[in-house]
Amino acid sequence: SAWVGVSFPRGGESGQAGDEAAARRGRCNMTDVDAIIDKLKSGAVIKDATVIPERDVEYLCKQARSIMIDEDNVQPVPLPVTVVGDIHGQFYDLIELFNVCGQVPDTNYVFMGDFVDRGYYSVETFLLLLALKVRYKTRITLIRGNHESRQITQVYGFYDECLRKYGSTNVWRLCTETFDYLCLAAVIGDQFLCVHGGLSPTLDTLEQIRELQRVQEPPHEGPMCDLMWSDPDDIHGWGISARGAGYVFGGDIVQQFLHANDLRKIARSHQLVMEGHKWMFDERLVTVWSAPNYCYRCGNVASALELESTFESRFQTFEAAPPKFRQVPNLTGRSPDYFL
Repeated sequence: SAWVGVSFPRGGESGQAGDEAAARRGRCNMTDVDAIIDKLKSGAVIKDATVIPERDVEYLCKQARSIMIDEDNVQPVPLPVTVVGDIHGQFYDLIELFNVCGQVPDTNYVFMGDFVDRGYYSVETFLLLLALKVRYKTRITLIRGNHESRQITQVYGFYDECLRKYGSTNVWRLCTETFDYLCLAAVIGDQFLCVHGGLSPTLDTLEQIRELQRVQEPPHEGPMCDLMWSDPDDIHGWGISARGAGYVFGGDIVQQFLHANDLRKIARSHQLVMEGHKWMFDERLVTVWSAPNYCYRCGNVASALELESTFESRFQTFEAAPPKFRQVPNLTGRSPDYFL
């Protein structure tokens, strides 16, 4: 059957008729979200060279923002849960991850950011995660990465992709406004801190993270920036980051932060790991990387961290989705630098 977009409220309805219309809309909206999820997961949008209609993107973004505004900067998440690192628009590999680790809502997820940029399908990747958030809001937690930013996406592909697929910047604007509502971190089972990048020299406690004003474009410096940009390193204390944003921090900093906040471990992403994950500092911190064969050329495997209980965890390692299941877009002209 033909794809039917989300119906929006019409003005002028009041009284019982208005209530009935609202009830009908409430019923059909979740059906519409299910239809969006099915259309994305099946790959039909990509195969048919179509898009999720702009009005539906607007609906998803509005619904997601209304859910995420009520979430904490440091969102509490119960066990069991699967923790995912960078995806970077590698849509078919996100589908592979769900096939390996379990579908939402059967499996609970924390995604640690960098949903967009560099891969071919940032639009479909972010919209699928957003639709899952709207449909199953307690089953999936989305943390902001350094690429969930207006400035970064104008350089590394998401802006160009939106413009190419929709012919305007409206969808990019809707999505980047939604980025502002993403959590900064999550704490799983009161034991595991999840954050995209790392720690900040100006943040000693979770309470200080909770007090940050997150609904904004990430600043070029300061605590919000550090959470998205910092990296662990084999040093003592703090150091200058070669990235030009955030800091590098040593095992002593991790130990101090965990002790001060009664936590056991930190999970983060933000750095390519060829084996899919990497422990540091006596297994106090782990980097989880979830984009296999990153940029379609790096040859790495990917992983997700399955936390069953406070003391029971394992990594699910997976490779890029087989070529027969993927489609490569026909990008005319020279490949942009972010694919090289």
